Amino acid sequence: MLACKRSFTGTVIAALRVLPRNQVVVSGQLQRCLSTQTDGEDRIAKILKEKFPLASSLKVVDISGGCGAMYEIHIESSEFKGKRTVQQHQLVNQALKDEIQAMHGLRIFTDVPKH
Repeated sequence: MLACKRSFTGTVIAALRVLPRNQVVVSGQLQRCLSTQTDGEDRIAKILKEKFPLASSLKVVDISGGCGAMYEIHIESSEFKGKRTVQQHQLVNQALKDEIQAMHGLRIFTDVPKH
């Protein structure tokens, strides 16, 4: 029985076994269906939307397989204009200071809108 199908650059990925938290096993690797976000992704995105209301783009991904140990954040905001990359990252770290304590790692990618 197929639990999750997704077209990925012309290739169809079919999952045969569904695991907790919307995860699937595909070719021996653990992946998540892209239809929903984890609670942690939702919580972090909400915090960042409140802290950076002018953000034109925000993406939060749990890259630990859904367990919440490591996240990747991509955020584009005019609030970063005139700040060095390290200062931009410090702002994100400050906004997430309470959540970071429970994490193993965090990848941050920041940018200023081009227009």
